[in-house]
Amino acid sequence: MLINKELHQFLCSKTDELTEEWYATLDKNKKGVYGSTDLAEVKKLREQNHGFHVHFCSMFEKEEADFLIEFDEWIAEVTNDDAHLDTPLPSVIEEFFRTQIQYLDLVGQYAVANKDKVTLEQVAVWNKAIVETISKIIQEYTEKSTEAASRRWKKQEDLMDQISAPVIRLSENTALLPLVGEINSSRSEMMFENAMTQATNYSISKLFIDISGVAVIDTMVANQIFQMISGLKLIGVETALSGISPVIAKTAVELGIDFKDIQVYSTLPQALK
Repeated sequence: MLINKELHQFLCSKTDELTEEWYATLDKNKKGVYGSTDLAEVKKLREQNHGFHVHFCSMFEKEEADFLIEFDEWIAEVTNDDAHLDTPLPSVIEEFFRTQIQYLDLVGQYAVANKDKVTLEQVAVWNKAIVETISKIIQEYTEKSTEAASRRWKKQEDLMDQISAPVIRLSENTALLPLVGEINSSRSEMMFENAMTQATNYSISKLFIDISGVAVIDTMVANQIFQMISGLKLIGVETALSGISPVIAKTAVELGIDFKDIQVYSTLPQALK
């Protein structure tokens, strides 16, 4: 049987010592949170490590399902921590294995001190449980860390899309939307929403859209621009399109794009006049 009150109490009495030993032997040259010299970050790291031990030793007190549910909370907290997200995953996994060794050593100490009532078979059961549990924690941590990193990357990507398509006020009722670089499907959607929202918030009646910084225009880009112009028209915003280079003009003709109902200028200064 895994649950053992005496072993649980023994391990719990060692949580502070485990954290001190772990941090003292930690390779401070590692990238990420482990190499931080920021006092607040180091304090938080030590608290997170101590929290690990408080949860982990309870595996000898609680049923596995309950234990894992509570441990998931610790994993969720750490995997959403920016400092850990900036730490290479192999480095984190290495620390889990170092912690595993700590627990195997403690079980050995406990068995020696209580050799009159602890059998080798029981020690083998405990050690097997420690190794299997660490493996489950590593798997769960890896999955949650990957999900958290993806969410952060998506958030940063959305922010970059917003920054790369700003609506700049020129006067009380006029504004400029300069488009620069490659326009993909996700960015074009963000560009559309951003233009509509800011035009409404700023009470814009005329918006100049400059595409001189767009290297390539294809059917998708052209459709997105036309949809944006149509959407702006529906909310009462007049638009003017500038920056139509000879290359873009040639491409537009080849794609069959019709600019007849749109104010078009070759340069932004011409449009602003």
